[in-house]
Formats: sequence, C-alpha cells, structure tokens
Amino acid sequence: MLTLPFPGAQRLVDALDAAICRDCPTEITDQLRHTLCRLIRDPEVKLPECVFEPVGDHYARRELYRSDDHGYSVIAMTWGPGQGTPIHDHAGMWCVEGVWYGQLEITPYEMTGQNDERYRFESRGTMIAGAGSAGSLIPPHEYHTIMNPSDDDVAVSLHIYRGPMTSCSVFRPLEDRWYQRDKRQLSLDHTH
Repeated sequence: MLTLPFPGAQRLVDALDAAICRDCPTEITDQLRHTLCRLIRDPEVKLPECVFEPVGDHYARRELYRSDDHGYSVIAMTWGPGQGTPIHDHAGMWCVEGVWYGQLEITPYEMTGQNDERYRFESRGTMIAGAGSAGSLIPPHEYHTIMNPSDDDVAVSLHIYRGPMTSCSVFRPLEDRWYQRDKRQLSLDHTH
C-alpha cells in the first residue's frame, strides 16, 4: 500500500519486492542494501518534497510504503541539524537503512552486560555515512544511535523494516556507564 505517492514509487516498490524474496535475513538485507544504494542514485526515483522538511523538536518519520504481500515497511526519516536518537533497538526486526540526502553519524553498540533492569553497552566505532550509502542491522546486532552531525543541513534516510515499526526500546544513560531501558511507541509525522 503506497502511503505517500512520489515519482518512481512503483520502480522502488518493484525493486524492493524483488530483493526481499530470499531465504534468510542475511541474504535479504544484503540484497536490499545493494538495491537501496542503486535506488538512491536512480534519477527516476524522487522522494516526496515533504521528506526534506524537518520537524523542529524531533526527527520526522514518514511512511512511504507498506507491503501487503511481503509485510515490510518503508519509512523516510528527516533529520534536522543536530537531531538524533538515543541508543535504541529495532524490536527484534531486521532493517536496512540508506542515506538519501546529506550525512548521518551512525554508532553501533554491543550489549556487554545486564544487571536487573540495567544494561551496559560498548560502542563499536562511529562512522559518517553519506548520500548513497546503506547498512543493515540484524538482531541481536541491532543497537545503535543515528545523528545528523551538521549544524546547518538537513539529512534524509530511508529505512526498510521487516514489518511495521511501531515501537522499540530506547536506553537512557544512568551512572557509571549503565543504561535504563524504556519502551517507546513510535508515531508517524504528518505530511503537507
């Protein structure tokens, strides 16, 4: 179901549908990552103008497509200057994320300890991802942060989730490198 029409939408959907028909999450995400990199560079695919408009107090989430046949969803995220996420997971779902416009700073984390309701994470390095690049997350390696490092420019990313991404866990820092887990309901931002 196309939620938000845009030029080249059917081309994007056809390419994603073809990529998703694999046997295991690694094969699916590898194929989706290559497909997404190709689509980002495709001049016939132009995301809706609204996805380039940031929201003042948070990064924006706009659903572009949800597959009735395969179950996956496509979310465009708009990152205003300096906007980002806390450490979070993807509720046990695989995901492929591609930078459509601008740059994003991505830091993967590994959970290295758990004590009652507290969690400890170690960074696995930070990378700057530019337009045209894509990566994938497969549980249990799904913990990460995303941030727009620019002081002036907007960044846009496209996220393909195994299913509808309606909630996730976020991790708030406590003392001594420990984090508290909170459940977060995710909403979609309105389009104009």
